[in-house]
Amino acid sequence: MRTGYFYSLVFAFLTSASIAAIAAPVVKSEVLVTPPAAEQPAKTQSAKVDLNGADAATLQRELSGIGKGKAEAIVAYRESNGPFSSVEELLEVKGIGKAILDRNREKLEVN
Repeated sequence: MRTGYFYSLVFAFLTSASIAAIAAPVVKSEVLVTPPAAEQPAKTQSAKVDLNGADAATLQRELSGIGKGKAEAIVAYRESNGPFSSVEELLEVKGIGKAILDRNREKLEVN
């Protein structure tokens, strides 16, 4: 009987503690909060990557889903076939599919 009573008290205590933790207000530190607008202009300045002028390291760094091999394949394709005439021509590069092109379309340009 005493064991059952003890377990009931422990259960009630843990339930109250968990509800208090969930209901407690979250305190945000002023130091950690930075407005996203302050960083936005820096990203928009370097948003476009020129397919005809970027080297493999730049392509790898700036484009999503492009590793070292695919970046080198893009440069090799450009060297063997001439400059890209459109962003869609990137689909001709081995290893570059529609999903990767769609993910990076806004970051790409052809000059």
